[in-house]
Amino acid sequence: MNKILIAPSLLSADFSNLNKEIKEIEQAGADWLHLDVMDGLFVPNITFGPLVIKALRPLTHLFFDCHLMIAEPTRYIKKFADAGADMITIHLEAVRNISTAIKMIKDCNVKIGISLNPETPVTEVYPYLKDIDMVLLMSVHPGFSGQSFIDIRFKVEALKKEINLVKQDILIEVDGGMSKETAPIVANMGANVIVAGSSIFDTPDRKQAITEIRNSIIEVNI
Repeated sequence: MNKILIAPSLLSADFSNLNKEIKEIEQAGADWLHLDVMDGLFVPNITFGPLVIKALRPLTHLFFDCHLMIAEPTRYIKKFADAGADMITIHLEAVRNISTAIKMIKDCNVKIGISLNPETPVTEVYPYLKDIDMVLLMSVHPGFSGQSFIDIRFKVEALKKEINLVKQDILIEVDGGMSKETAPIVANMGANVIVAGSSIFDTPDRKQAITEIRNSIIEVNI
């Protein structure tokens, strides 16, 4: 099977010591850093913006997976790209014109992701698969960390089949309630990027937490 990428979510980190937190997960074997940007409008929470991401960028070589949970993200796409995002993911539910948003991200020379909330049919992203690099499927309702996993395995499976049909090299990312118990559920169906927050940052040994998630996926795929 292809390598599963582990993307710890900064939302669950200790915000009083982000430098240390980021360096720890990088040394622990994380592949990406997942950056949840919330505006208090699209989701009922506020986190951070491009100025924080710009400040974090020199601290690590990790891939910056920037998840914009904000209303009309086209207003800020260039700012997040300039701040150091490697991937900008926008919510299909939060954009009036998804094609315009995709073009704006592409013009910034960063990778493009589209995210779907749990209740949004996966078929709604199919028309855009040839223009994007990743689909992020939410397995919780976006807005807060530490929520329980919503089983979206069949959504992942359907998306994987469609990606194979259109013959595009597109990643499937799952975010929400991911742990060594739940990651194999979606990985078995085709997910290849796992966003894990509290299951990594709430443990004293981040390396062990990341390793356990990887091993749980490998074991069920042998």
